[in-house]
Amino acid sequence: MMNKQMLIAAAFALGSSAPAMATTHIDMMFPAPVDGKLTVKMNQLIKDFNQMHSDIKVRPIFTGSYDTTKQKAEAAAKAGRPPALVIMSANYTTDLAINHEILPMSELFQYGPDKNATAFLKENFFKAVQKNAMFNGKAYAMPFQNSTPILYFNKDLFKKAGIQGAPQTWKELREDARKLTSRQNGQWGIMLPSTNNDYCAWVLSSLVHANGGNFNNPDYPGEVYYNSVTTIGALDLYKDLIFKDKSMPEGVLDSKQIDAQFLSGKLGMTILSTGSLTFIRNHAKSFHLGVAMLPKKFRRGVIIGGASLVSFKGISDAQKKAAYQLLRYLTSPKINGEWSRFTGYFAPRKKAYDLPKMKQFLAKHPSAKVAFEQLKYAYPWYSTYETVAVRQAMENQVAALISNKDLSPAEVAATAQKNADKILAPYQRETALNQQ
Repeated sequence: MMNKQMLIAAAFALGSSAPAMATTHIDMMFPAPVDGKLTVKMNQLIKDFNQMHSDIKVRPIFTGSYDTTKQKAEAAAKAGRPPALVIMSANYTTDLAINHEILPMSELFQYGPDKNATAFLKENFFKAVQKNAMFNGKAYAMPFQNSTPILYFNKDLFKKAGIQGAPQTWKELREDARKLTSRQNGQWGIMLPSTNNDYCAWVLSSLVHANGGNFNNPDYPGEVYYNSVTTIGALDLYKDLIFKDKSMPEGVLDSKQIDAQFLSGKLGMTILSTGSLTFIRNHAKSFHLGVAMLPKKFRRGVIIGGASLVSFKGISDAQKKAAYQLLRYLTSPKINGEWSRFTGYFAPRKKAYDLPKMKQFLAKHPSAKVAFEQLKYAYPWYSTYETVAVRQAMENQVAALISNKDLSPAEVAATAQKNADKILAPYQRETALNQQ
């Protein structure tokens, strides 16, 4: 019969021979382009996930803007440290897929019950956000946070100016902006973001759609319509607001400048992301906040914005499995709804709106319904080969237009088209112009 010491030794030997559960380490990169508090919230969500999964350790990495997130994710992949999951600007999916930098979602979904990632995307997410998650008919991303540009306005300044309700047309927008402008009081009627970090082209492309046109070819990523009459007409609006109506200041305006001016009570209207809604609502203490759909010219039209989850090539099978678990957690109705309520982005996961907390939130904050209601007028985000460079070909020309009264919208549109076509030429030669 074994004595006590022998039993302890035998038990120890048996325990030490059993393999310990390996921990899979993955990196997740995420931007916070709208509000810095998002960083704190995301870190908490990842901490909660790590506590629920003892075999997975996620390292959250804050990466700044959407543009810098793309740059840093690509640099990490080239250095042999590909991120398993990235909250990436939704319109970069096509470019990343063309350049074979990201995995099709099927590579992750093979580790779960829903083997068909494309079917899962189509069944569980709003139709308006699906196109930007796909390339060549396959899902390469899963929507996480989405937005549309919306009109924010100061109800108190509207009342003082005798304006009844938000403008519904471009004509009313211009008229209201003039009434709201008071140079004596340092008060502007309207401000539109115009930096070349995507805000400018995002708002401009929405105006192009409202003007009845298309900013780009949604079915072929090698073609943009920068010198179309509908784009020139949208550029005319910028020009008129500044130099004819004098209701918007000259020069490039970034979103932080606009936030400060609006929250100070010295700005009548602005067009910004729904992702700014919670921040603006929480800080608009000195006046009553109004939120409305974008005014129309020939039709209602806005562009989907926000970000999707993508996975970079080069991760191990174990990391793919861990990335799948994290992706399903972040896109679950519960977490997707929680993130929506915290940020102001609308939740792309349909079932998030069936949850009691979301219904209670929308009842308490009806302004949050605006982006959701605009979905019926939403178009896919421009998504091209070399998206950033092609986008900036137009944004740089907008910056010139709004800083120089002698430039015409037709001139800058032609220059933007010429520069964009140069960037798109290699892809065009390999695809549409390739006769082999």
